[in-house]
Amino acid sequence: MINPDIVVIGAGPAGAAAAAYLNNRGYSVLVLEKERFPRFVIGESLLPNCMNFLEEAGLLEAIKKCDFQLKTGASFHKGDKQCDFFFEEQYTEGYTYTWQVQRQDFDQVLIKEAEQQGVKVRFETEVIDVNTSKDIQTIWFKDKSGKTEKIECKFIIDASGYGRVLPRLFNLNKPSELEARGSIFTHVEDNKREVEDSNNIFIHAFDNNESWFWVIPFSNKTASIGIVSTNIRIESFAENQGKKFNEFIQTFPDLKHRFSTSKMLFEPKNILGFSIGIKKMHGEGFVLCGNSTEFLDPVFSSGVTLAVGSAVIAAKLVDKQLSNEKVDWREDYENIMKKGIDVFKSYVLAWYDGSLETIFFAKNIDQNWKKQICSVLAGYVWDETNPFVKKHKTILTTLAKVISM
Repeated sequence: MINPDIVVIGAGPAGAAAAAYLNNRGYSVLVLEKERFPRFVIGESLLPNCMNFLEEAGLLEAIKKCDFQLKTGASFHKGDKQCDFFFEEQYTEGYTYTWQVQRQDFDQVLIKEAEQQGVKVRFETEVIDVNTSKDIQTIWFKDKSGKTEKIECKFIIDASGYGRVLPRLFNLNKPSELEARGSIFTHVEDNKREVEDSNNIFIHAFDNNESWFWVIPFSNKTASIGIVSTNIRIESFAENQGKKFNEFIQTFPDLKHRFSTSKMLFEPKNILGFSIGIKKMHGEGFVLCGNSTEFLDPVFSSGVTLAVGSAVIAAKLVDKQLSNEKVDWREDYENIMKKGIDVFKSYVLAWYDGSLETIFFAKNIDQNWKKQICSVLAGYVWDETNPFVKKHKTILTTLAKVISM
């Protein structure tokens, strides 16, 4: 095997974006993916800012040709209260739409497009060891037959997602600052969907904001539906092949019997304690992208946007470094990614402590505030002209207190 310039671990959205970008810059890129594609994965609702990163990676046009469900906003519910955000009303200039996607199809389109552009991909190939240095990186991997091989490259991008290959090998994982939660989810028939239910993701809070569930409509008249709650609660929903979970979604009054007769398309899957942190995002000869860095909480659908965004930002810096330009990985990558992650983290915390409930369901919410919050929900978390980005650590709790007076 001819040694490539760059090895990308993982063929998900982050891996495909990083590989495509660097291939288009003239580098030889090899992607090593443990799974066989297409494969199921969660994280099915994109954000408008994701479109900018897909465009920079040269992958957006391939997605536009697909029949994914248009997404134009997000709708939050609690009991009879409802707050809708429409991306066309956001504060930050940019894309005002995106898609709801079945990830097995979305990820397949991205990596196949990268392959067609010239990226080499090896599926069912597991990275088992890595040695990094200033100039040469060595990777040992095995294929599905168990045969072990070794290659060398100039740089490694870890986009292995939940597999977290380099964090595991280099002992970089650390506990999340967020409370441990889990989720249970499946796909269901969605034949009773109304027209107004087609273009938004629906987030419904219950149990005093301790729990919430999502409904993500797809273009084929099915939907993704899942619950996020404490690990104990999720374990109870998962018992008996998800019987309690199925009863919940069929009878929960906020769903207005939308799924009362719907069949589950597969047995519910669950993930416990999904939030995780990272000690550092880069090192000599490597960088981490996407869920290999830090995973927060799915409530604001930030996962794919942060993954693809981190991949493109990292790929630009790899290009600079391999072109013998000076790169400050802490300043130019890690600090930038932490800014975006920390904005979303503030909103996640405000969701669970009730501050966002107070703001979203206020009788008369200021429309300028709503537009600025909408931009955050659209993924524009690096726009510091937006006070709801720049002052994210304090502005939500302060505003909630003012509204409550």
